[in-house]
Amino acid sequence: MSDWIVRLIEQSGYLGVGFLMFLETVFPPIPSEVIMSIAGVAAGQGKLSYPLVVAAGTAGAMLGNILWYLAARALGIVRLEPIIRRWGRWITMSWSEVLRAERWFASHGTFFVFVGRLLPTVRSLVSIPAGLLRMRFRSFFIASTIGTAGWTALLAGAGYKLGQNYGQIDRVLGPASNAVMIALVAGYFYRVWTHRHMPVETVESKPPN
Repeated sequence: MSDWIVRLIEQSGYLGVGFLMFLETVFPPIPSEVIMSIAGVAAGQGKLSYPLVVAAGTAGAMLGNILWYLAARALGIVRLEPIIRRWGRWITMSWSEVLRAERWFASHGTFFVFVGRLLPTVRSLVSIPAGLLRMRFRSFFIASTIGTAGWTALLAGAGYKLGQNYGQIDRVLGPASNAVMIALVAGYFYRVWTHRHMPVETVESKPPN
């Protein structure tokens, strides 16, 4: 995969960087660590400008972030209410917890999105709760842009400094990504266990018009 990324960046420059980061956001298995570090190497070699590499990577990732946000917002959490009430144990969340999360998100969602953009694995997913819980687009956009710019600048800067040894970046961030994934999986099973006696909720019937 690295060879393909190198060729695309060499042939398409900033447009290739932005396109790859868009794909990485929409399809998380494509690693941003490799994309931005390779782009940083090109900047270190004088083939590209480091600030423009960061700008291109941030713009591409933000297009993907906004796509996920708008899709989740169009769906809306209310449409998921019957599923959450019926399968709350396996989703590990009751409808009352969703309502509490919605209130919490209204006050702390900006910080959640900003920090989430700086975490491996999680960074590609935070648009979904932001959209489902109808976070203000302006707050989402600002927090996402700042966090995404920080992430891309860090990776591109590492590639810029390490040169062709950008594989060292993955050796550092790879275990970090795995640790985050393990923590998420462990947290899920813990929540399933603690919610094992959660009763099945029913959707309250609305009074007739």
